[in-house]
Amino acid sequence: MERIDNDSDLKLIEVLSKESFRESHLPGAVNIPGDRIRDTIDEIIGGKDEPVVVYCANPSCTASDRAAELLTGMGYNNVYHYRGGKQHWTEGGLPVESEMAAEAA
Repeated sequence: MERIDNDSDLKLIEVLSKESFRESHLPGAVNIPGDRIRDTIDEIIGGKDEPVVVYCANPSCTASDRAAELLTGMGYNNVYHYRGGKQHWTEGGLPVESEMAAEAA
């Protein structure tokens, strides 16, 4: 979590559905559902050496495992997997963002 909080060059990617992302996501994260990574990652990441963290809902969610493996297989060199996901983040008392809250305001 410390690296996520302190590395401004880090690209944070939630690999869950658009609806899940709209409900809540880690601050600064972008949403690329797992089945869209291959098609859209190059638009988000500046190069193969840029640091990227993928995450999903919780430790038992496997979407981020698959995303990390895919990115590594595509030649990305600094791929990190936040295994705890949103559950770990929120249980740690850290803030999340919500597009639904912004839309309601």
